[in-house]
Amino acid sequence: MSRTEQFDRDGFLVLPGFLSAELVARLEPEVDRWVDDGLRAQSIACCVDPETYGLPPLLELELAAHGELITYLPLLELLVELMGPEFVFHHQHSDRQAPGIAGKAWHHDCEQNSDADPDLLMVHALHYLGGLDDTVGGLAVLPGSHREQAAKTARAHQGTAELPGEVLVDRLPPGSTVLLHSALFHTRRPAPDGPGRPRYMVDASYCQTGARWRPVKPYWRHMLHRARELELDGGQWPELFAERHFTEYGEPDGGNRAWK
Repeated sequence: MSRTEQFDRDGFLVLPGFLSAELVARLEPEVDRWVDDGLRAQSIACCVDPETYGLPPLLELELAAHGELITYLPLLELLVELMGPEFVFHHQHSDRQAPGIAGKAWHHDCEQNSDADPDLLMVHALHYLGGLDDTVGGLAVLPGSHREQAAKTARAHQGTAELPGEVLVDRLPPGSTVLLHSALFHTRRPAPDGPGRPRYMVDASYCQTGARWRPVKPYWRHMLHRARELELDGGQWPELFAERHFTEYGEPDGGNRAWK
C-alpha cells in the first residue's frame, strides 16, 4: 500500500525520525526563546484581542529554523504526493509544553473552505522535536474519522478517554513527525507516570488549492507577506504563501456552510 493510499484510508502517517538532527538542534533553542521571552503569549494575545494588541512583535516563521521547517523538502515532497503540486501554507504553532501538562480532549483541526468541499485536503504536520515516550505522553488518533462531517468538538465530551478503534502513538524518537488529515479526531494524552520532561512541539498546516480557506490568525496577511519577503519558498513553490487562497478573517463560516 502506498503512503497516499494509507493516508486516504487512515487519515494519518507516522514518520519516525523524519527531521534531520541538525534542524532539530536549531529548532529547540528557538522554541525556548519563543516561550521564555513571552513571544508565544504575545502571539496568542494578538489573536484573542487583535484590536488591542495589533501585530505580534515576532512570528514563528521569522525564527530561522522555524521558517526552514515550513519548507522542509522531505515534507513538501510528501505533501505533493498527497495533495498534488499546488498547496498553500495555513499557519504554524510552536510550544514547549510543561511536564505534567493536562491532556487535550478529542477534537479535529480542520477549517472550512469556500466550497464546503470535504475532498479538498487540509493537512497538519505535528513535529515532536524530542520524540514521544512515557515522560511526555502520547498522541491518540481515531483512524477513518476524517471521513465524517463533524464539528471540531463533536467528541470533546469524551475527554482524553480511550475510544474503540483508536491508535496510540507514544513511542517516537527525536525529530519525528505525525502527519494528520486535519479532519481526523485526535487527543493529547498526559504522561501516564506523572510529570516528566517538557514536550517540544511545532505544528504547521497546509491546504490543497482549489477553494479559499478560512484563516485562524487575524494577522494572516502579514504572516504570508513576511514569508514572501523572507523568500521562504525558495522560488520553487509559488502558491505556498499566496493570499488569494483564503477568505477574510472573521467572515462567518468562512463564507460557506458550517460543518454538521
